[in-house]
Amino acid sequence: MMSTALKICGLQSVEVLKSMINLPVDYIGFVFAKSRRRVTPQQAAQLVQVLREWEHGKIPAAVGVLVNPELSELEELLQETALDVVQLHGQESPQFCREVKERFPVSVFKAVSIGSDRPEAERLSALDSYAGCIDGLLIDTYDPVYGGGSGKTFAWDLIPAYQQWAERQGIPLFVAGGLDPDNVAHLIGQYAPYGVDVSSGVESEPGVKDINKVTAFVERVKGN
Repeated sequence: MMSTALKICGLQSVEVLKSMINLPVDYIGFVFAKSRRRVTPQQAAQLVQVLREWEHGKIPAAVGVLVNPELSELEELLQETALDVVQLHGQESPQFCREVKERFPVSVFKAVSIGSDRPEAERLSALDSYAGCIDGLLIDTYDPVYGGGSGKTFAWDLIPAYQQWAERQGIPLFVAGGLDPDNVAHLIGQYAPYGVDVSSGVESEPGVKDINKVTAFVERVKGN
């Protein structure tokens, strides 16, 4: 059985990231959008340098999380910070996603917020226009202020429809939203998504990652 991919998002501290260096993490997310976990391109460049010194298996992919960026903003960011993935959490169009893929040497993940007033069938139908334009899909709980990153779960019975869409496109599906060491094994056991994404669920306070919670989450996901 394939191991579930694991993304830890919202890293800000070089010290915390160094303390994770032996853990089997697949993706590390750096938030450039409005958030308590926001980092500057300069901070992210330092953090990415730590990733290049990773000691456990493959080096985690560096993911930049943005909301409705301009192409010029992305270009400046990628010149300063060696990202592997750009994760878009706003209303970015399929055409914008395709242009990012074609213009920059990064993969493009599109985030979809679950639980807003928009009907679920309409949201799923709108995804069809992104076919061929994105390399990964992430579903997260809707937050009216930040779009995602609310630390709250959504109705998990909605996952299979998005999983099926992603499988038809041949791309991975990541599930975020309120995950923590206590509930992630249940999610994986019931729905088996390609990957899971955690931020607030491994924090001691908003924006501050707790290495003990990170380690517990990794153990639940990877089964160690």
